[in-house]
Parts: sequence; C-alpha cells; structure tokens
Amino acid sequence: MTTAFVLSGGASLGAVQVGMLRSLADEGIVPDLIVGTSVGAVNGGWIASRPDAAGIDALADLWLSLSRKAIFPTHPIAGLLGFFGRRPHLIPSSGLRRVLIDQLGFARLEDAPIPFHVVATDVLSGTDVLLSSGDAVDAIAASAAIPGVFPPVKVNGRYLMDGGVVNNTPLSHAIALGADQVWVLPTGYSCNLPASPQGALTMALHALTLTINHRLAVDVARFEQAVELHVIRPLCPVATSGTDFSHAATLIERSRVATREWLAACPPSTGQAGLLEPHRH
Repeated sequence: MTTAFVLSGGASLGAVQVGMLRSLADEGIVPDLIVGTSVGAVNGGWIASRPDAAGIDALADLWLSLSRKAIFPTHPIAGLLGFFGRRPHLIPSSGLRRVLIDQLGFARLEDAPIPFHVVATDVLSGTDVLLSSGDAVDAIAASAAIPGVFPPVKVNGRYLMDGGVVNNTPLSHAIALGADQVWVLPTGYSCNLPASPQGALTMALHALTLTINHRLAVDVARFEQAVELHVIRPLCPVATSGTDFSHAATLIERSRVATREWLAACPPSTGQAGLLEPHRH
C-alpha cells in the first residue's frame, strides 16, 4: 500500500498541520509520498526529509519563531508600485525565501528523501501545475505565491502562483502518483473571528481560505470512494486570522490533542465532506 500525505494551504493556520503530523508520527503513520500546496508545501518540504517525531518537533520550533513581519514584510515602495499597477504584488517574498533557504533539507525536489511534489497555478492558463523536480525553493515559493500579495515565480518558462487558486488540496495528484491510502491534512479556516477581517491582506487570505475549504469538500466527496481516504478533522472554532503567527503554539497543541482523539475514535472514511461544511458560531 502506498500512503500519501496531502497538505493544503492556509497561511499562518499551517501551524495546525504540525499538530496533526505529530499525532500521526506518534501512531507510526508515515508517508511514502507527499503532495503540498502553499503553506502545505512548506510543511511538506520539511517532513520530506524529517518525518519522525524529532523532526516534527523541530518544525514546531520553527513555527514558534515565525512572525507576520518575517513572512509578510511591509515594503512601502513595492506596495505603492503594486497599487499603481507597476508590479503584480504588494509584498516581496524575500522573507519566505529566507526561511526556505535556511531550513529546507534539500536543494532540488527530486533529491527529497521522501518523494515530494508541489502544486502551483499557471498564471496565464489558470491550470494547476505539478512540480516534481527542479529548484525546491522556487517550487515552494511559487506554490505559496498568494495572488496580488507575493510575486509569481518563473519556473520552466511559466509564471506560477499559489496552487490554492485552483487545487489547494490536490487529492487528484496524489492518486495519479499511485497512492491508494491518502491522509489529508487541512488547515481549516478562521470560522470564529470576532469581527470582519481588517486590512486588505487579512481579508484576501480569509477569502482564499474560504475558497480552499469549499474546494476540499467537493474533492473529498469525489474521491473518498476511489481510495482509502482519511481527512483529519480540522480545528473548530478558530478565531485566528491567516496572517497572525502569534498563536502558533496554541494551534499546534490543540491540533495535536484533537488529532490524537480523532485517531482513537476510528472515524468512518465516508461522508467526510460534512466536516468542512460552512457554519457560524
């Protein structure tokens, strides 16, 4: 049996996946291949070389060290140029790239100890693109290039942006790569914010995570009869926005405990799309 981990996007809510990964590792559940999109590509790249409990604890330490300023650094000139249509982004991706350069355990995707694949979106055609070889930092930066926020990345002659635009939780790619058991690690979404998101970046990320959640529900309903599919229950309620990195410790621990309890309950492998239904608190 070939086991795939599929990790979705969700900006700072990617901390939720760290708790999920730790509980899976505690149960001896490890991937034969990994497919990631956006922040899921960042987390997936880490565990592609460090999938054990010690490696995941180190990933948690990385998350605890991150801040909004590190990943979404404000740059007045770039912001103005983007606003006036002179650049296709508001924020440089230098912060994200610095983290990837410092922390990835391999330089090229094909060198990952566990086969690792990244999904991005072709800016011009609007199709999803599976990257399985080439520069790992470029691939992950492309997959995480939130439209209008980060610059698109040129890979193999094509400009690519966030994979979450068309295929945030790429179950179809995992199955095409030969997986017959798939563990989906969703980030969930900010379902319990105290007020409407403030600021353009926060609103843009919130809208993207809502789209992501809807697409995931559709894909789960489509594929759960085709493979052995396990969709880990996302955290709920979540009162943290996708730009807020200050709650990483809480999200990781809540997710670790919730995933451990979810695994112990042996949840059914059908009807899982209901876990992702839109709701209000």
